[in-house]
Amino acid sequence: MASSEDSTRTVLVTGAGGRTGAIVFDKLKKTEKFVVRGLVRTEEAKAKLGGKGVFIGDVTKADTLSAAFEGIDALIITTSAVPKMKPGFDPSKGAPPEFYFEENGYPEQVDWIGQKNQIDAAKAAGCKHIVLVGSMGGQNPNHMLNSLGNGKILIWKRKAEEYLSQSGVPYTIIRAGGLQDKDGGIRELIVSKDDELMNTDTKSITRSDVAEMCIQSLLTDLSKNKAFDLASKPEGQGTPTTDFKSLFATITTPF
Repeated sequence: MASSEDSTRTVLVTGAGGRTGAIVFDKLKKTEKFVVRGLVRTEEAKAKLGGKGVFIGDVTKADTLSAAFEGIDALIITTSAVPKMKPGFDPSKGAPPEFYFEENGYPEQVDWIGQKNQIDAAKAAGCKHIVLVGSMGGQNPNHMLNSLGNGKILIWKRKAEEYLSQSGVPYTIIRAGGLQDKDGGIRELIVSKDDELMNTDTKSITRSDVAEMCIQSLLTDLSKNKAFDLASKPEGQGTPTTDFKSLFATITTPF
């Protein structure tokens, strides 16, 4: 039986036009180990990624997904609702900024229904591994992120994670800490569970390191049917992570 380390596989990255998804898409192509596809929402996003292998679809509309998902071996889900700050915010007035979600872009639509649609489409296509990028903080219903635009974003993300864990498709759920736009590959990564890292000083992670973890998940069966929190030590502390198989081997939590 072939393992995750054999043969060329077709991998679809959804949310490939987003800040994390675009890094995953680019890193995957550079490995030259996979046939890489991307799913984006607009022609503009498709053009930014070079067009080749990039499909346009709306994860909230299941009937727009079939072409991108047909024949895939693995799926990396990086889609997420994105809160926007309401215009007119004046920090001098002391009140906190207010946020909203665009129409059809609420967390219930994107992070629950949209991810459920993707999981269903992948399962129907015979997909053998789904990697889902989620967020830490899902165990706390009063987390600050849930209040943004009253979207309850972490609650809907956790609902999709649970659905994936019960789908019957082998999965890896990466609950990332606070995302940073910095260079990756230069920090020691930390895996944990149950939001335990939320009470520490090490609860952030670069988007590049999250992307690398997604790709490494596809390269070993040790990543399958596991869910974990992901952060990193500050740059200069510890040893940059290079042995991902050993890191995955330390994870025992299925959800």
